[in-house]
Amino acid sequence: MTLNVRIDAINLSRWRLPAKTLVEDVAFTIPDGGTLGIVGESGSGKSLTSLAIMGLLPRGMKAHGGIVLDGTDLLKLGERQMQQVRGARIGMIFQEPMTALNPAMRIGDQIAEGILAHKGMSRAAARAEALRLLERVRIPEAARRIDAYPHELSGGQRQRVGIAIALAPGPRLLIADEPTTALDVTVQAEVLELLGELIAELGMSLLLISHDLGVVASIAERTLVMRGGRPVESGETEQVLRRPSQPYTQRLIGALPRAQKFAPPATGVRPGGSTPLLEVRNLERAYHSASGHALNAVDGVSFSIEPGTIHGIVGESGCGKSTLARIVMGLDRPTGGQVLFEGEDIFAKSRAELLRLRRGFQMVFQDPQGSLDPRQSVSRIVTEPLFLDPAAPRGKAREELVGETLASVGLSPPDAARYPHEFSGGQRQRIAIARAIIGRPKLVVADEPVSALDLSVQAQVLALIRDLRDRYGLAFLFISHSLAVVETISDRVGVMYRGNFVETGTAAEVFRNPRHAYTRKLIDAEPGIDQPRRYGVARTVVEETKARLA
Repeated sequence: MTLNVRIDAINLSRWRLPAKTLVEDVAFTIPDGGTLGIVGESGSGKSLTSLAIMGLLPRGMKAHGGIVLDGTDLLKLGERQMQQVRGARIGMIFQEPMTALNPAMRIGDQIAEGILAHKGMSRAAARAEALRLLERVRIPEAARRIDAYPHELSGGQRQRVGIAIALAPGPRLLIADEPTTALDVTVQAEVLELLGELIAELGMSLLLISHDLGVVASIAERTLVMRGGRPVESGETEQVLRRPSQPYTQRLIGALPRAQKFAPPATGVRPGGSTPLLEVRNLERAYHSASGHALNAVDGVSFSIEPGTIHGIVGESGCGKSTLARIVMGLDRPTGGQVLFEGEDIFAKSRAELLRLRRGFQMVFQDPQGSLDPRQSVSRIVTEPLFLDPAAPRGKAREELVGETLASVGLSPPDAARYPHEFSGGQRQRIAIARAIIGRPKLVVADEPVSALDLSVQAQVLALIRDLRDRYGLAFLFISHSLAVVETISDRVGVMYRGNFVETGTAAEVFRNPRHAYTRKLIDAEPGIDQPRRYGVARTVVEETKARLA
């Protein structure tokens, strides 16, 4: 199987509006058994390119050029002919498995659907094949899970089901569009390892689309960098990502989270040198099921944060990070322990006293689009915390404060009159940060504040957080599943596993000399561009590459 792509243009035509070119001059070849990674930021045209190959471009869009699969130009095929290509010859794994899977259909039936459509098997045989595929993608207790619904599986298990669906009709080319974006680092490593095994075992070709350079470096032989719908640079992955020739690729790589020199905050505050701003003592939060079974989401956590420092918490989904953040914010009550803010137990206070204390700590949420009211102006959104403070400025003074706050996060005062949909993702996160700091709090709880952002925008937001720490002496509780981000931003770090910290210390101590096996597992699982290709390649090749790089 060989795929030759030459997309001259993907145009968007809308009624009474001039045609707009979204993608142009994209060309690449994927040979039989080859792997190609396409990287770029949001809006670069990565996903549109994959949809053009599958013949799934949205209404109003049309691709021009040639997409030739084993001598057949897919752009010249009708819809009925393309239905015989999709699945049987080209399979696709979509980014978000929860939305890609049918929530009302059992997973076994969803896998069997493609088998029945392309292989002509009986229903019993298709079910048996679906079970084999579930076992192949390492779904635990596959014989029982085959009748489960998507909501009964974890995120990693749902992505494995998506892989099984794509494999079911027996395609020779697999297109994976951001297949690991929403997954924890260890689950991401498992999915990449599985894809690599399938490539090597079945001799399949892979087109991997991702904004994560480390993911692409871990599995792709060749890489294509895109920006604004056009190709920027292409070649062997090692050459493109380690010795890039184009300024844009160099900037993209320069935006990767890097370990800093672990210098203390510019405010002069030293960990342990002052009274803690926030102190958490033996915190517990248990949830009880209808059967009476108790789940300890937070189990005996203790830590403290000094003024003007950034305390990072890293861990996988379900470890208790977000539950801990909600308790620290007073949005959930613990079943045991204390949360002290400036020496005062926030859960020993009345509602009125808690509102007074809450002026001193605010929160930045993970998804800026979901946390900003689309019907409110930026001015109204940003000033929301001021309604808790009877002494907050009003009228002209409030307008000036809004302008100053927006300017402090890299926006402009006129932006106050605009609405969230008029801003990019990174700008919306800046608005969320402006809302958190306008009341001049002493502590900001940031729950996955950069996980939904592109690399360059992520770097800008991280730089902004450091600048706010240094300029205003703000303290941050920074929560993330990304080790590189936490290592870059944090003064001190806690590694969380099953409701408790398994390791704490300075960022240098935790990431350079990890003591706990779980911390080492997380570090080993995170891909990087400075590592040899890990997946989809024979072990002897990996060893030769390591020796050459040594």
